[in-house]
Amino acid sequence: MPVGYDAGRLYADAIVEVPVTVYPPGQGPDPDRTAGIDLGIIHPYAAAGPEGQGLLVSGRAIRAECRQHLRDRKGRSRAAAGRAPKPGERGSRRWRKHRRRERKTGARHARRVRQALHEAAKEVISWAVANRIGTLAVGDPRGVLHLKAGRRHSQRTRDWRIGHLIRALSDKAEAAGITVHLADERGTSSTCPQCARRVPKPAGRNFTCPHCGLAGHRDLVAAASIAARGPGSGIIPAVPHGPGITHRRAGAHLPGVHPARRDPRRRPPSRPAPRRHLAGTGPPPTPPHSGTREVARGNARNTQARDNTSRTYELVH
Repeated sequence: MPVGYDAGRLYADAIVEVPVTVYPPGQGPDPDRTAGIDLGIIHPYAAAGPEGQGLLVSGRAIRAECRQHLRDRKGRSRAAAGRAPKPGERGSRRWRKHRRRERKTGARHARRVRQALHEAAKEVISWAVANRIGTLAVGDPRGVLHLKAGRRHSQRTRDWRIGHLIRALSDKAEAAGITVHLADERGTSSTCPQCARRVPKPAGRNFTCPHCGLAGHRDLVAAASIAARGPGSGIIPAVPHGPGITHRRAGAHLPGVHPARRDPRRRPPSRPAPRRHLAGTGPPPTPPHSGTREVARGNARNTQARDNTSRTYELVH
């Protein structure tokens, strides 16, 4: 059993044989029922199956975790830039402490994201077992990794972790007795599955075909087209709509997902917000007293006039 050391933690890699799930007769996954899986950044998994069934797994919590980790890492690097050693130097104790802290936070971030992606893959397999789907056609988008579209695109694709998404889904599908096939996903988000005509790629989440009027979620439309590219399929399932779509969220354990779970990396505000009554509640507002204000203004004028008179008398005498 190999033992490793990463960011102050010891870990061991163990290879264990996991038995395939056995289902009662007539309740297991059917190999003739195929579903398409579209991998994405906003939705790690979007599935379109037979009979208008669909699944959307939201990954917005994972994106927020990646953006927050990047922002914090940049802030720590700027703060420690003055302590960076020159080439050939070992560095001070404060610099080595900063490097250990960076490795620790980076490993914690990787564990959080990895756990969230495993949760997303588990949601897909649970949905497939509930709908007796025995074949998953997964779109392989790894061709976009080689596109030179700038540093922002490179950062997004790096945080996407496509290989881990495919590997986690394949491992869980194999344990559940479901077959996974990779298919080319090029053009699936810009091709209408009903009339097979190319349409302009939508900028948002909604897909609308100007030729036949088909409308639906962009990722589910792509998943339906991917399902037709599976082995021995060729039949495009109906695009899921309304009650046929199951919504799930990955990364509920991440800090900052729920208002009750404050992110420990964010400091509490130094000044608490003033407590005000909600609209329509509390005591009625007190109107300003115009008479008192006028009297105060008159007294201030009289006092100033007396001071000016006394100052003039002193100058003359």
